[in-house]
Amino acid sequence: QVQLVESGGGLVQAGGSLRLSCVASGSISSIASMGWYRQAPGKQREAVAIIRSGGSTNYEDSVKGRFTISRGNGKTTVSLQMNSLKPEDTAVYYCYAGRLTGLPAWGQGTLVTVSS
Repeated sequence: QVQLVESGGGLVQAGGSLRLSCVASGSISSIASMGWYRQAPGKQREAVAIIRSGGSTNYEDSVKGRFTISRGNGKTTVSLQMNSLKPEDTAVYYCYAGRLTGLPAWGQGTLVTVSS
């Protein structure tokens, strides 16, 4: 089992920045990748940014150049630096951990609201 706890959401004006953080605990050795998904009202959950154990990253097209994902040295934390935020970035953001075996783990979600 892997448990994920997020922090850092909130309300920000368009053009502003926020930093999300996620701490993993439990079966850390089973984690192959970590990242962030988001779900806006009335929309499907989508992958925002993923970082793999080797350090490679992938970003959703609309956040490239604005968001940066990073992982702590102990590989138990993952952060998402979000700059130049837009109202369309408003969503609940979920921390994600892909595992070598078994189902992925999800955090409880943190709300990011970007006002225009």
